[in-house]
Amino acid sequence: MLDAAEGLWPYPRPDSPPLLTPEQAEHTLNVWLVPRFSMLTLFCLLEPLRVANRFGRDLFAWRLLSSDGEAVVASNGVRIDVDGAIATLDDAVRLMVVSSYDAEATVSFQDRAILRRIAAHGGWLGGLDTAPFILARAGVLSGHRVALHWESVAAFRQEFPDLEVSRGSYEMDDTRLTGSGGAAGIDMMLTWIEQAYGPALADAVGLQLIHQRPRGEGEKPQPRYGELPRGVVRALAVMEANLGKALSIPELCRMVGQSQRQLGRLFRHHFGETPQQCYLGMRLDRARQLLTDSQCLVTEAALATGFTQPAHFTRAYRRRFGEAPSVTAERRQG
Repeated sequence: MLDAAEGLWPYPRPDSPPLLTPEQAEHTLNVWLVPRFSMLTLFCLLEPLRVANRFGRDLFAWRLLSSDGEAVVASNGVRIDVDGAIATLDDAVRLMVVSSYDAEATVSFQDRAILRRIAAHGGWLGGLDTAPFILARAGVLSGHRVALHWESVAAFRQEFPDLEVSRGSYEMDDTRLTGSGGAAGIDMMLTWIEQAYGPALADAVGLQLIHQRPRGEGEKPQPRYGELPRGVVRALAVMEANLGKALSIPELCRMVGQSQRQLGRLFRHHFGETPQQCYLGMRLDRARQLLTDSQCLVTEAALATGFTQPAHFTRAYRRRFGEAPSVTAERRQG
């Protein structure tokens, strides 16, 4: 079905299966389904990741798990098959717990021990709806702000007075993610996509889901690119999803469904530069981020952002930032 507004395919990969295995994807989210979990919460958690995969890269995969590896029945009575048991998880993984009614009824001491093991090895733990109770009772939320469903806040505060409860719909830091569940899961996943790949991809995914990110006091900011033409947003999203691949501009235009002339005109109008210049700048910005915030070597940062010739990378980096990439790396070490 064509995009009626522009006569374009709504995704750069309209004919590509969006479901991936953990071996194919750059990020894998393990989801522990507790009996009587919220189906709406699960869908809002996974759909943004599925849509993101259609912007030209194999970005996200997910595995559904249960305590015993058997199918789980949601609160609406639908039976969901799973991929395995949580006991099969490695130590340093991403695990999201999804629950709703009677969150603790089926959670065992062994289940809580698995959560503590993942936390002890620096794993990434999350909980939605009533699942923060499961995490808190396992002792893995100390020092983290907690968000959960509004109906559960009073009981949570009474049971865990030392934990700080947030008024937001979700809270995310480097190793913990908690949220109220339901439709708020879309905003939460868009934030994760933005942190991993940039705001253009997050905004493009939101557009495809017919979802406008909230704004207002105390809420998350509105999309940065909400007023741009959809073709430009798609192009930016594909660029951000392919910072390490260095697509050619003809290939980019093919994926976006725009001619080179049309896309060039749009970019010059809105940004004052060509798509190639914009794409190069985004790759160099990511390289600088890697050199500043991680232990990447210069050659590793260059390869991670699609530069196969070190001399070309150094020249382009110096033009943009006024210094060689080695200087940036040395400053980080100092």
